[in-house]
Amino acid sequence: MDQTLVDRMRTYLDAGLAMDVEALDALYDPAFENVRCDEEGLTVTLTKDMFMSRFRALREQGVSVGESVDDATFLITSTYGEYGSIVVHRVKDGLPVLYTFVWQRAPHGGWGTLLREFTYEKDISHLVRLVEAATS
Repeated sequence: MDQTLVDRMRTYLDAGLAMDVEALDALYDPAFENVRCDEEGLTVTLTKDMFMSRFRALREQGVSVGESVDDATFLITSTYGEYGSIVVHRVKDGLPVLYTFVWQRAPHGGWGTLLREFTYEKDISHLVRLVEAATS
C-alpha cells in the first residue's frame, strides 16, 4: 500500500468534507472526469466543471457533502509510471460504493492532481437524468 497515495486521498476527502472549493479546484486536474456506472449498466461521465459547479452551489447554500469520511476504507494502491490508483470503499445511504481514483504525479514529486475517478454504485439513474438535463 502506497501511503503517499492514501495521504493524498485523505487530503482530497478532507477538502470535500470541509467544502474547501479552492482546494478541490487545485486537486482536480483540468482534464478530470468521473465515470460512474451502476448495477443496471447505466453510465455517466462528469467533468471537473460539473463537479466544481456542484461544490460551489452547495457551499453557497451552506450544505456539505457529508458529515464524516471515517467510512472510507483504502483497499489497494497501484503505481505505474507517472500515475497511481487507489481503490476506496465507502458506504452511501447504507449501500456500498467502490471508487478507483487515478492520480498524476506532480512535476516536483509527490502526487499532484486527480485525473480520473471511476465509481460503481447501486443506482445512478438520478445522475443520468441530471446530466442529460444539464447538457441539453
